[in-house]
Amino acid sequence: MGIEQTSLFDGEIKKSAPLADRMRPRSLDEFVGQEHLLGKGRVLRKLIESDKLTSMILWGPPGVGKTTLAMLIANKTGARFVNFSAVLSGIAEIKEIMKEASERRRYGQRTLLFIDEIHRFNKSQQDAFLPYVERGDIILIGATTENPSFELNSALLSRTKVFVLEPLTPDDLLVLLRRALRDEERGLGKLNVQVEDELLYKIANFANGDARVALNTLEIAALSAVPDEEGRIRITDELLQEAFQRKTLLYDKKGEEHYNLISAFHKSLRNSDSDAALYWLARMLEAGEDPLYVARRMIRFASEDVGLADPRALEQAVAAYQAAHFIGMPECSVNLAQAAVYLALAPKSNALYVGYGRAKKDALETMAQGVPLHLRNAPTKLMEELGYGRGYKYAHDFEDKIADMECLPPNLKGRQYYIPTDQGMEKDFKRRKQYLEELKEKKRREKN
Repeated sequence: MGIEQTSLFDGEIKKSAPLADRMRPRSLDEFVGQEHLLGKGRVLRKLIESDKLTSMILWGPPGVGKTTLAMLIANKTGARFVNFSAVLSGIAEIKEIMKEASERRRYGQRTLLFIDEIHRFNKSQQDAFLPYVERGDIILIGATTENPSFELNSALLSRTKVFVLEPLTPDDLLVLLRRALRDEERGLGKLNVQVEDELLYKIANFANGDARVALNTLEIAALSAVPDEEGRIRITDELLQEAFQRKTLLYDKKGEEHYNLISAFHKSLRNSDSDAALYWLARMLEAGEDPLYVARRMIRFASEDVGLADPRALEQAVAAYQAAHFIGMPECSVNLAQAAVYLALAPKSNALYVGYGRAKKDALETMAQGVPLHLRNAPTKLMEELGYGRGYKYAHDFEDKIADMECLPPNLKGRQYYIPTDQGMEKDFKRRKQYLEELKEKKRREKN
């Protein structure tokens, strides 16, 4: 359950371990990336080097060095280091470690508790750490790929400092790949691996910012190659394609990236950028997003952002939903792409969205006056005697199919909610609405 700090890097490196594990940096100087946190003079580096650590959350995508950084901190600090997995441990283990930490603190020894995947702890498990973090019995370092704002309770967040780790750049990954090719002790140096820079760049781009993916892909390609007569291992493009198989896209259908990508898709549609819309659509679908979810969002978009500027936009979105429902992925991807491009290129109007918002505000914030009597039905004699339906004017009995009749309650008389724009077909609705309003006003004047 617990791991003392001396066990982290000491001892013989297991030759059977994956290359990414063997090549873990052994010092901050070997650490690649995260210059905004670990560069000379940066706050986290100063805290580590001065051994003045506070509880923290390391938030970032997979393979950017969260666990490695915790190990480097453990090697630097004088505190007892305990490695704890949120996947394998429960509340009983938490209480046992907290009890030990309290006892050790009485004798002046701190406990540094590293929790991998801390977002997997539920709220009550997270609460168990609070008093010990607050008293200083433990220094908590939590690692998570999920947005702490969503996954950690506010009390724990307020007692920790969140450090955001960024995806590694292709240049960062090239440094790691070349280091692994040279290193004879832990890397591939003894294998005499030959690989062109162009192929290393391919690996770096394929890895999508994940050092583990980059290093393990390099190792798979190297171990798949047959040495030539001189004992050299040449990595070819064909070998790499076999090693790549299928790119794993960074995505969590319930996490922050889910919301980031659908937001990028929606805003690209709104900005009439069909190319960007197709890209974000592909990112979601190829990562396993539910196509019906994407289709539902396009249905919403069709009315919210296109509206009556192009009434067929809603037809396209609903048709795409039906197609996705009928045939599923991967076939429905082209149906969704068709709707996405249509929506992106359609004229835009949010007049319906804004109009409903105005009406909703009045519905919620003004006095809810009763429906005017002339608009009520009178299915019973009593209701008829009370005046229900009295004064109602049947539009079909009038010229132009419109009557001089107020349909809003008295306190909202004259309110306008839907105000059409001049975009696309909505300009025709605008002319029609203006004509009808002028006609009503004319009838009112004639009546008076």
